[in-house]
Amino acid sequence: MSRLALISGRLERLRGRLLLFAPVCLGSGIATYFRLPVEPGALAWALIGLGALALMLIGLRYWPTRWTGLASLAFGLALVLGGLLAGGLRTETTRAPVLDFRYYGPVEGRIVTIDRSASEAVRLTLDRLRLDRVRPDELPVRVRVSLHGTQGFLIPEPGQRIAMTAFLSAPEGPVEPGGFDFRRMAWFDRIGAVGYTRAPALMLAPAETGLGGLVISRLRARIAQAVQAIVPGEEGAFAAAILTGDRTGIAPATLAALRGSNLSHLLAISGLHMGLLTGFVFTALRYVMALIPGFAAHYPIRKIAAVGALQAGAFYLALSGGNVATERAFVMVAVMFGAVLLDRRALTLRAVAVAALILLAAQPEALAEPGFQMSFSATTALVAVFGWLRDWDGPRLPRWLRPVSAVVISSAVAGAATAPYAAAHFNQVSHFGLVANLLAVPVMGTLVMPGAVLAAVLTPAGLAGLALNLIRWPIAWILAVAERVSGMEGALGHVPSPAPVVLGLITAGGLFAVLATGRLRALALAPLVLGFAIWSDTTRPDVLVSSGGGLVGSMTPAGRALSKERGEGFAAASWLENDGDAVAQVVAFRRGQDRDGAFRIGAARLVHLTGQGAAARVAAACAEADIVVVTAEVPEPPAGCAVYDKLRLAETGALALHVDGEGLRIVTEAEMSGQRPWTRR
Repeated sequence: MSRLALISGRLERLRGRLLLFAPVCLGSGIATYFRLPVEPGALAWALIGLGALALMLIGLRYWPTRWTGLASLAFGLALVLGGLLAGGLRTETTRAPVLDFRYYGPVEGRIVTIDRSASEAVRLTLDRLRLDRVRPDELPVRVRVSLHGTQGFLIPEPGQRIAMTAFLSAPEGPVEPGGFDFRRMAWFDRIGAVGYTRAPALMLAPAETGLGGLVISRLRARIAQAVQAIVPGEEGAFAAAILTGDRTGIAPATLAALRGSNLSHLLAISGLHMGLLTGFVFTALRYVMALIPGFAAHYPIRKIAAVGALQAGAFYLALSGGNVATERAFVMVAVMFGAVLLDRRALTLRAVAVAALILLAAQPEALAEPGFQMSFSATTALVAVFGWLRDWDGPRLPRWLRPVSAVVISSAVAGAATAPYAAAHFNQVSHFGLVANLLAVPVMGTLVMPGAVLAAVLTPAGLAGLALNLIRWPIAWILAVAERVSGMEGALGHVPSPAPVVLGLITAGGLFAVLATGRLRALALAPLVLGFAIWSDTTRPDVLVSSGGGLVGSMTPAGRALSKERGEGFAAASWLENDGDAVAQVVAFRRGQDRDGAFRIGAARLVHLTGQGAAARVAAACAEADIVVVTAEVPEPPAGCAVYDKLRLAETGALALHVDGEGLRIVTEAEMSGQRPWTRR
């Protein structure tokens, strides 16, 4: 037998699991697209499309032959190229104008969504805009504005048309090279400008009626307000969050406690909530129909209940605002109940694969989002583990212990599967998260979510308050657990941000462990060990410079020292979080008070100049320094040193300076981000 035939034969053994590999191949192509340094041109896209078509035809030609294994490989490669095409198509279909100058003036628009910024300011996303001095063809589709200063003249509601005087600019890039790129997220949300106002926002027209008036968004807001009116305090804010996805009423301290105890997932309307809600509706409908004499004998009550549960899930999806986690959860339950309607097994890895394919095809950009990664890692791990346990031939626990063991196993498996992604994106690890989940999740499933469904059922009769007051105490228990666990000594650990390759290796290892069969699963240890090894050896930049030049952070034995104690707070907090250093900006500033604007980087010297007359001091600083960072414009920088003034930093973006065996190395944000549609300067 030839080597090619041997390879084909081995690949053919995976024939029954090809659907499971489809989202992996599609996701690999999407990940490759977003890592490209430049956007492919028309010729490149044509070649990619022809390549995908050719591979599909090859696969179809040899599928029912002795080369079926190689045909499967051709299909997989076609899906990889299809991922590239999906990313490019999504980028073009969401293309919208981006504001290319700093705007100050009147802003009119319709409120689309309401949330809060990191500083707890009310934040409005507006569409149907009117901006002075901006041509209609250059007008952004959406802008996002934070409300500061004296407000109180407007109670924001989706659908209202409002006016204000605001500062707007294009979405900003990463605060450090290789960091989170808000511009890309804004591009796919079609947000062409962000800003703030310190003047009062005023209503020009009330919300429209009908579907065109954002009826679902208004319904969300009104339900959230009604719930908090019935159940005041943090319990009511928690109830509003799990019912509508509106977290604006939850205090920062409560959010911090939930994150510190690894219970923040209870706020996200995702698989847990969707599964509990639809499962409760499904079970309740079956019991009600079974109680009707003769009904079960003449009608398929299981399928009728599945349709009813699916409708409840669809309404919950619309009410929640439709984030990625909720969409993934709805697709999962839709596939599950679809299997019930077709008399198939409901919860399998194939259902997870179908959900991933649907979401990746519709929203390729979701692949890079923490919600997508954590949601699918938890779901995949849970389905795989419980599938293995279902097929377990060894001794089993007594029946009365199985519900308890299911909760323990679910919490442990989901926590272990999501921990690397949570740590990588949020730079923290909850050491007692398993304990908190064991104490809180059963209460959420048995009391809170059924009570929420009961509240919805009783709403037409005006009795929702009865159910909401009943779930107040279980919610209080959950919040008490979060506060107690997060307050324990050593409850929260902090880790530095890993290199991009780390999550790729961890994901590859986890997928290989789930999708491979037999002894091949042992090979999954290689990428997992390598990924964690690279992460453990992470070295952060010796010096970071913000994109405006106003903030410099130098690594010291005590941690990163910042050049100022106030201002550019988002960049400062992001740098410290990415270092795995959970201290306030003022603490990091005090680490380097004696430097007086001078930073030693190996054998090189950097001088940071700010304030009035900074440009006039560049020449003197350049005589003593290798690098000068100045917040002013220096049209003719002196020779003898590298000058990063306001103009040059506008081109390079933030800087990261590394000292290694080859000396000083400067990495710019522009180099790392590449030339993509969302990175234009």
